[in-house]
Amino acid sequence: MNKKWEFYNSDENKIKEISEKFNISELLATVLVNRNITQEDEIKIFLNPTRKNFHDPYLMPDMKIAVDRIIQGINSQEKIMIYGDYDVDGITSITVLSRFFKQLGLEVGSYIPNRLDEGYGLNREAIKQIADEGYSLIITVDCGISGTEEVDYAYSLGMEVIVTDHHEPLENLPKALAVIDCKRKDNKYPFNSLAGVGVAFKLIQAIGMQLGLEEKEYLKYLDIVCIGTISDIVPLIDENRVIAKLGLKLIEQSKSPAVRALLNVAGYNEINSNTVSFGIAPRINACGRMGHEREALDLFLTDNIVEANKITEKLNTYNKQRQNIEKRIFEEAISKIEKENINEKNAIVLGAENWHHGVIGIVASKITELYFKPSILVCFEGNNGKGSGRSVPGFDLHDALCKSSNYLEKYGGHEMAVGLSLKKDQFENFKSEFEKIADKAKIDEIIPVIKIDKEINLKDITLDNVKNLKLLEPFGEANKTPIFIYKNLKIDSIRALSEGKHLKLTLKDNNTIINAIGFNMGNYSEEYLIGDKIDIIGVLEINVFNGTESIQINMKDMRKSY
Repeated sequence: MNKKWEFYNSDENKIKEISEKFNISELLATVLVNRNITQEDEIKIFLNPTRKNFHDPYLMPDMKIAVDRIIQGINSQEKIMIYGDYDVDGITSITVLSRFFKQLGLEVGSYIPNRLDEGYGLNREAIKQIADEGYSLIITVDCGISGTEEVDYAYSLGMEVIVTDHHEPLENLPKALAVIDCKRKDNKYPFNSLAGVGVAFKLIQAIGMQLGLEEKEYLKYLDIVCIGTISDIVPLIDENRVIAKLGLKLIEQSKSPAVRALLNVAGYNEINSNTVSFGIAPRINACGRMGHEREALDLFLTDNIVEANKITEKLNTYNKQRQNIEKRIFEEAISKIEKENINEKNAIVLGAENWHHGVIGIVASKITELYFKPSILVCFEGNNGKGSGRSVPGFDLHDALCKSSNYLEKYGGHEMAVGLSLKKDQFENFKSEFEKIADKAKIDEIIPVIKIDKEINLKDITLDNVKNLKLLEPFGEANKTPIFIYKNLKIDSIRALSEGKHLKLTLKDNNTIINAIGFNMGNYSEEYLIGDKIDIIGVLEINVFNGTESIQINMKDMRKSY
């Protein structure tokens, strides 16, 4: 697939000024300017955030009301239920509140809906069960903002509710005692993109401040908060960056049995955002996807390392099961797409009987990435279908569902990802309508863009420069790994790896050899020959082999030099 290479409009004078003032490489200064981080205070906080860079939690809507009510509940040993979600954000949110309240002398209950049976968010059956067990206060984490009817139902059963969430509110807020969500229209908090666990952290910070606790009594949970934040793919800027940067340092020395066990099984040599995103998060999420959400929470709440290791082995098993199911669904989907030439359409909509609806969202992501088209996968159980969709930049998936909602039972999400349910006999009608919407949007004219930070040459390829770039970590949403272009390199060797999946190159700039690797670029081995002159774009990395450090370029694209 053709990709558009596009440079940032960099201010060279500003780059030199920042490089000299902060004694950093021009490579690093370029990336800061490209990210629009140019003010002295901004740069200091971005490169070296501290605990002093947290915003005042009491600027959040309804925070004081919530804190006063919770402290009242702690003092009277009230029965409080934490109601969360089955993903990493939800699990870590429940963990942070449960452990903090236990520290203050109150054991709380916790409830996570089953993804396969109950779905996301508050539901009446769960609320009735919570009331029957004698709870008088529900605190939601990572959910609740859209549960207006369910909150009313809780009050009708004699309970009060405090909502903490980070999702977009509906037109009317739930009639809860307090609704802490910085996406409220009346919000005055300076940052509105915290993860659910970030909001939970601000709640314990506010409680800690009210009770006069030392900062360490709530800051010690930043390892857990960091895991939830990075896993939820929120923008790693502002307060999220403070959480992630400080939290990763805590993870390195974490005393949490859950964190230790997960790190051991993940097997990463270096602790960074990739360790969390690809080592820890999939194992926790696998529990919710496979219907075993409680075990992920049990892992984070145990203080016993032996028990933590046992539960982590289970998580590993669930993750392998998830991978196998995902592989099967992906292969079936690709076979159907190629056989029926669905890839020639502007959108990919597929349905099947034997697909697992806890996994189809991941498969939809892979299909969208492969074909660069919006995709929706639906699994049927009888006459009921549940689906997940993923989109490409420039096509609003949620808006497309709004326009085809006549054929849907229920739907939700945002521009890039959605969930939906429909009757099986409406699937073909929905598919046809959705494809028409995609045709009108001219999906085939949308070309993926790769933003390039800077053109580099041999003098830039130094270990010091690449290590200097690590100050930009952790990378994630809104703080992407910097990408550079290196032109006019001569192919010295080229071969495909992993049964043709990946690409390994050695390249020459004059007489200097440069190593490069291209994941999922194995097909290029048939298009290029030794001696060809090429331009490549990619990420600068340090590769360690037998204790020796060397630089390699992790390629994102390549083309012949002109």
